[in-house]
Amino acid sequence: MTADRDAPEEIVWQGKYVVAKTRGRWEYVGRTRNIRAAVILALIGDDVILVEQYRVPLGRNCIELPAGLIGDEEGAEDEDDLAAAGRELEEETGYRAGRLEDRGSYFSSPGMVSESFTLVRATQLEQVGPGGGTESEDITVHRIPRAQLPRFLDAKRTEGCGIDVRLLLLLGQNILSGERL
Repeated sequence: MTADRDAPEEIVWQGKYVVAKTRGRWEYVGRTRNIRAAVILALIGDDVILVEQYRVPLGRNCIELPAGLIGDEEGAEDEDDLAAAGRELEEETGYRAGRLEDRGSYFSSPGMVSESFTLVRATQLEQVGPGGGTESEDITVHRIPRAQLPRFLDAKRTEGCGIDVRLLLLLGQNILSGERL
């Protein structure tokens, strides 16, 4: 492993948004310019706000927590994580948060992807618009009682939707207690 750690990182291919790299025996991808993401856990009482959108790599819709890139716009490279989270939450869901809390940085698939994300807890939500994302996105917003989340996800899985791994955050206690998901 030390040989891989000390090997030089090489760019194999680079597109506008994604870069493929090697280091020793490892192959992995990341975002260009080391852009990170904000993932938003948006809560209204015991309800959670989820989004559904078509994801090209999956070839189907996916149920996810609202999320977006930090500092991806020209001239906004130094964008604050919480400001990006608030902007993305409103754009995708139509909700504005009265309170945004940084819950730490995480890596979604560290054996294959170098991208990190900041988990942001959003509360004191006020609906200020329809959501749905930008004109290039087609996002459906779901407000789901947390107690009904396993049934909701099961129904969406039956419909053929993918389920983002970050939703395990909301299912953790059920998984630990052995409940069927």
